[in-house]
Amino acid sequence: MSDIDYSSLPPSDRTELGRRCQRLIGALAAVTDDPHGVTRLYLSPAHKRATGLVADWMRTAGLTASIDALGTVRGHLDAASGPGAKRLLIGSHIDTVVNAGRYDGVLGVVAGILAVDELRRRRVALPFAIDVLAFGDEEGVRFPTTLASSSAIAGRLPPGALDLCDARKVSLREALVGFGLDPAQISAAAYDPAEVLGYLEVHIEQGPVLEHERLPLGIVTSIAGQTRLKATVLGEAGHAGTAPMNLRRDALAAAAEIMVMIETIGRAGAADSLVATVGQLSVSPGAVNVVPARVDFTLDVRAASDPPRLAALAEIRARSREIADRRHVGFVMEAYHESPTTPCSPRLAAAFAAGVERLGLTPRRLTSGAGHDGHAVHHLTEVGMLFVRCRGGISHNPMEYAEPEDMALAVEALIGAIEALAASIPAA
Repeated sequence: MSDIDYSSLPPSDRTELGRRCQRLIGALAAVTDDPHGVTRLYLSPAHKRATGLVADWMRTAGLTASIDALGTVRGHLDAASGPGAKRLLIGSHIDTVVNAGRYDGVLGVVAGILAVDELRRRRVALPFAIDVLAFGDEEGVRFPTTLASSSAIAGRLPPGALDLCDARKVSLREALVGFGLDPAQISAAAYDPAEVLGYLEVHIEQGPVLEHERLPLGIVTSIAGQTRLKATVLGEAGHAGTAPMNLRRDALAAAAEIMVMIETIGRAGAADSLVATVGQLSVSPGAVNVVPARVDFTLDVRAASDPPRLAALAEIRARSREIADRRHVGFVMEAYHESPTTPCSPRLAAAFAAGVERLGLTPRRLTSGAGHDGHAVHHLTEVGMLFVRCRGGISHNPMEYAEPEDMALAVEALIGAIEALAASIPAA
């Protein structure tokens, strides 16, 4: 174990660590399919170049680098006790949305690599191996899949996923082959749960809570469960000048009342981190002088745990039906995506708390409203996450930004968590 007093590290040391984070993140931001912004879709040419760059960084940090059949870059560090020890997994993703920021996902991969590099520099002997993982399909932008690469390490790649196609009709199977990978080896990508100690991920918050509270780091308690739904309101078209207001079956007016009700329910669930969002809206026939006959809209509902999310959904359905009946319109709502809440491990959260506390900081616990690779890895092992403050809470946007000092603190907190886990393992 290290005898370094982390709370009193010279500012210059942290400054340099933050600069190293920034340099690596900047180098990956330059690897893009779009010269006008950061766009690095799964299995694209930019993703292939990025895997090579990350693998080089892993080797420089003392890791043995490889790539599995779904494109996950794996950097392996043996345990001090040699082969046969359990593995601690650390990672995040290097794919992006279109016109993305540079920190989402990438910070977690860079933090893992730098943490291992620092542990080796400080001659910290660990009773377990470490695998740093750079996943490739967290965003789910190119193919109608998501978390394919992290699902593969958990042995949970959905049946039929390889036959799904992107907008150019290229199947996932074809894209893997074109990337230089062998889909027949996908089963070999799965870890044996018995050999895994847990999974740690560092990620920008993608929200404003930490900045609002002037805190650099936060410990995630759960990754919010999510339901996505499509709703349709059916009324009757009519002439805007001749249809009396009291006789109208206005689909848009009914939908508007339903949406205000949805917002009210979402606001009432703040204690459970409940959020409800109508993100897409289509009005038909869409003419300035016609009473709307049909409205289609989407609804995204998330919460820190499943019971309040499911209760909110039930209330939304019931009250929507009441509004529709009172306004004499039809109403249909169907779910098309359901993702249960992923709880974070108290054991791993405690390890992160130990890492945060030895930096002289107070651990702040919060829920992740965004999805992460931990959703998939949770089927393999326990999951722990550390959030890093990001400016304005902005993410999936070129304005995305994290301070180098905050990123340095995150790497040190990750190192602290690793050492806390090592200290909890009885000597052989």
